[in-house]
Amino acid sequence: MIPYQAEGFSKILIIGIFILIWVNDSFAYLTGSLIGKTKLFARISPKKTVEGFLGGMVFSIIASIILFKLTNEMNMTNWIVLSFVIVIFGTLGDLIESKFKRVAGVKDSGAILPGHGGMLDRLDSLVFAAPFAYACIQFLKYVS
Repeated sequence: MIPYQAEGFSKILIIGIFILIWVNDSFAYLTGSLIGKTKLFARISPKKTVEGFLGGMVFSIIASIILFKLTNEMNMTNWIVLSFVIVIFGTLGDLIESKFKRVAGVKDSGAILPGHGGMLDRLDSLVFAAPFAYACIQFLKYVS
């Protein structure tokens, strides 16, 4: 339901959400790999760091500002709020999926993408964050 807004079909909105998720995942990994020292939840996902989480957040906010400048879908504040929601719930989704794998005793959730933990690792942020992104968009629509 995310792209179906009162004005019609908004492909930019759904593409923007994918971009924010991918930017968060990519830059959290890069930032965490380069400067990460403080573990986020070591028992669940030992490689995730607080610095990586914050790096993903900063770059997602930058991406949301760029999306605002390139589109007329929402105002800048709404894009930034949506970015926060996606970063928080996308990271939470990734941690929950990591916990499921630990409980199941598997390292990867599939072999389609070798070295990437499987397809679920590519989608866990999206699957968990999407309902919250939709709720956020609906909330912002009525509050703004």
